[in-house]
Formats: sequence, structure tokens, C-alpha cells
Amino acid sequence: MRDALLGIERGDDFEIDYTTNARPDDIFRIMRPLCTALWEQGRAFGTIGGTLRERGFKAEITTFRSEAYVDHSRKPSVEWGDSLEVDLGRRDFTMNALALDVVALDAETPGVQTFFDFYNGFNDVHERVLRTPAEPETLFRDDPLRMLRAARFAARFDLRIDPSIEVAATAMADQITKVSPERIHSELDLLLMTSRPSVGLDFIVRTGLAERFFPELPKLQLEQDPIHRHKDVLRHTWAVVDKTSPDLVLRLAALFHDIGKPTTRAITDEGVTFRFHEVVGAKMTRRRMVALKYAQGITDDVSMLVELHLRFHTYKMGWSDKAVRRYVRDAGHLLTELNELTRCDCTTRNARKAAVLSQRMDELEIRIEELRAQEDLSRLRPALDGVAIMELLGIAPSRAVGEALDFLMEIRLDEGEISVDEASHRLREWWAERA
Repeated sequence: MRDALLGIERGDDFEIDYTTNARPDDIFRIMRPLCTALWEQGRAFGTIGGTLRERGFKAEITTFRSEAYVDHSRKPSVEWGDSLEVDLGRRDFTMNALALDVVALDAETPGVQTFFDFYNGFNDVHERVLRTPAEPETLFRDDPLRMLRAARFAARFDLRIDPSIEVAATAMADQITKVSPERIHSELDLLLMTSRPSVGLDFIVRTGLAERFFPELPKLQLEQDPIHRHKDVLRHTWAVVDKTSPDLVLRLAALFHDIGKPTTRAITDEGVTFRFHEVVGAKMTRRRMVALKYAQGITDDVSMLVELHLRFHTYKMGWSDKAVRRYVRDAGHLLTELNELTRCDCTTRNARKAAVLSQRMDELEIRIEELRAQEDLSRLRPALDGVAIMELLGIAPSRAVGEALDFLMEIRLDEGEISVDEASHRLREWWAERA
């Protein structure tokens, strides 16, 4: 209902949500012959999903319910209900508390279905304001994650958040600690994939929510020194996040890229410095993402982008082909993301400075493509592997094997690709000199 009123077109693989007073077992029994596949992961919360045989679209049917966190549990308890109005009243926002009766038709106007709007959600959608169908304190107490969802909905649909929501979220920010890290990071991911994440990110900082699960974020509001002025790192971070493409790894890297600045901040005669903040920030990124239970793969990727996001800025001093190859090798499969993060990190209002940085990145990308035309940059590795080195030199696994690989890798970076025969010849010479 919400998306239809907002004029949002659904893709081919769309899903329709239904609600009913039927219990989960009954829903499953009715849906089984109608669907090609069923999923029951949400059965404990009253939800059964399936793909309809005739229409092909997905449907999720949920029993009228209420739910709340009990004591210090990180999983809400659920109770079934029998009233549509009560069920809609426990929804997070009024725009999600709209319903259309797809079964019962109005006897006086055949073909017309009943539209239920108990909580003025239609008007809120029209006015583009985010409100709750009940007191926000009550709904946030039932499920504290709704405070983060308020941030996401505001960012996704460009909504004004009703002041009562912000007041309640500020007063109840501690409640977010009842929610599991997995649910928190999943909601953060959805927020980051909206068109303007900064709208929601600013909300979670203002209300103190971020302090409870991502304390490094509000610390980016660095105190402005009256003499050695510098731009607001938090506002800069919002700008970078908004500029990046809606790719989760890239958006996370944009969010984390400067979190090392508060720790490394120093005031010198030349101004404010943040020496090695990218290295410190990469370590901080890894710790925070582990705490939020992110998978290792995405944690590794985001941490790597944070660590490398300043590498490009030494390009103004001139890079040899070796330096370009090393940049490509270190970026690995994240080269495209690293280049975009570097471009988006330029938020200066100085048009000349921005143009210079953009031109340098253009030049670097051209040089990468020129090298790629001459050699296989996707295989930036020594001409011989560890097994071949041990056979050639007649040695067992040891530190010397790693040193030999490093020697050959430096040749690869310096000169490009060389043949196995040439690599073998040089390795024998190196080994003889070493001996």
C-alpha cells in the first residue's frame, strides 16, 4: 500500500504482504497447494511465505499479532491477535499501517474493496511525514529496532520525522542495546543503501543511538579549534556517503573512512593533522565490524578500503609504472571501489582544487588501462610459485621461500611480466649472491 501511494514501481520479483486472523498452521495448510515453494523462517513470528503457482509473485502472510522485548532478552516475544485495527496499531509507522481488504467486497459497490486507514497514514504519506500509529515510546519499547527503522524510512522516502519520534528515540536510546548486533547491522545496511543515507545517519547521531552501537561515529564531531580551523569531519563523512554509488561495501567504507581522525588529531604550527589516520582507522573499522557481527569477507574489504583511501594522494609526486602496479595489486578486486571512494572523498568547495584531483584520478585510470593492455594486471604475482622455488633451489619450506617470492615480486612490479626461464635465471643468481 505504501509503495503504491508513493508511486514506487515494483520489479518483476515483487512481494505482497498479507495479514490475517488465521494462525500460522492454518496459513501453511492453505498455502501449501497454492505455492511452488514455501518458507517458514518467520513462523515463530507468525509469518509464512511462498511463491504462488499461478501468478508467480511472492507472498508473505502474517497472523495478527503483538510483540515486545521481555526483560533483557534480545528476541521479542510474540502473541497472536484477532483484530486488524489492533494489529495495524502495533506497526512501526502510520504509512505501514494501511490495509486493503482483498477478500471481502462492498455489497453496495461490487468490485470495490475496503481500504483501512485507522491511523491517518494516507495523509502522512501525502504530507511526507513519518509518524507512529501509537505513542512512539510504546512502540519503541516493544521493539527498539524501530528507532533505527525511523532513520531508514526518513532517508529512503525523503520524509520529515515527527518531533515526537526524535524525542522518544533520544530518551530511549539505551533500549537499542537489547537488540542483537546482527539485527542492528542489517538495519544499518538497509539505511546505507537508501538514496540519501545522511538523513538517517544524522538522526541516529542526534538521538544518541549511534553512541550505543557505533560510538566512533559521533566522535567525528570534532571540536573546532578557533585558530587552526578544519572542516567538520562528520559532515564531510555524510557528504562522502551520499556521493558514493549504492554498493554496500563502498558505502560502509565511506562511513568508516575517517573514523581514525579523532584518535590521530594533532595541532601543529601548520594546522590540524591526522597522521596515519587511515591505518588507525582500518584497525578501528575491523574492531567495530566484528562487534557488529559482520561476515569476515565484507569486514576485510571495508577495512582494506579504509586503509588505502589516501594512497592516491601521493600520485601528485609522480608514480613510476612500478608504483601504479603496486596500487593495482594492493587494491586487488576492490580497485573500482577504491577509485570511486577516492573521488568521492573530495568534498571541497574549491572548484579548482576539485578539478585538479579529478584530473589526476583520470590520468591514473588511463595509465592503469595502458598497462593492462600490455600485461595481465589481474595476475600481479611472481613468475614462480613457492613449490617451483623450492624445487629450483633444492630447499625445504622456510623463510627463504618467502624472501625468494618477495624478490620475484619486486621484479614483477618493476618490469612487468617476465618469462619463467628469466625468473629462474635471476633467482639462481640471487640465491648464489645470498649464499
